[in-house]
Amino acid sequence: MRHLFLITFCLSLSTPVCADAQVLEGWVTGIADGDTLYVLDKNRNSHKIRLLGIDAPEHQQAFGERSKQSLAQMTYRQTVSVDWESRDIYGRILGRIRIASAHCRQDDCPRNFDVNLEQVRLGLAWWNKKFADSQIPGDARTYETAEREARKKRAGLWAEAHPLPPWRWRYANRLEHDTVKP
Repeated sequence: MRHLFLITFCLSLSTPVCADAQVLEGWVTGIADGDTLYVLDKNRNSHKIRLLGIDAPEHQQAFGERSKQSLAQMTYRQTVSVDWESRDIYGRILGRIRIASAHCRQDDCPRNFDVNLEQVRLGLAWWNKKFADSQIPGDARTYETAEREARKKRAGLWAEAHPLPPWRWRYANRLEHDTVKP
């Protein structure tokens, strides 16, 4: 019974306090693309962060630059919280980025605005269901719903008749030495 309560409690929270989740606090110093950015922590260590649960169009794809600009507008030179548990095969931290709401005018605003989710809502990234099991509890369902709504509204990349998911684009355009497959 106690174990069931703990699982239910963990699933109800919007910030990770379950399992091995960690929170990295820092300042966004650069944007690589629509789902990758750089964070400088208080010890002046730079971390490459891959936004967990989403996949944005590549630079050469339609909406690739727009997705990058959106991420930059939300996060560049902003203080962020990164909820994370693991790294990918390239050593990047896989995390959910949280920022303070744009409407908050205080210095100590809570960082509870989910940037990853906003990219999906705007139609500038796909929810990547392949990694749903690695998302923060509850996020997969929320991201799936956000993508469905963006599709209905024909937001961003969903305005195109048949947008090509980035994982398929990468597979079609991968280099010989690339070992990552969709």
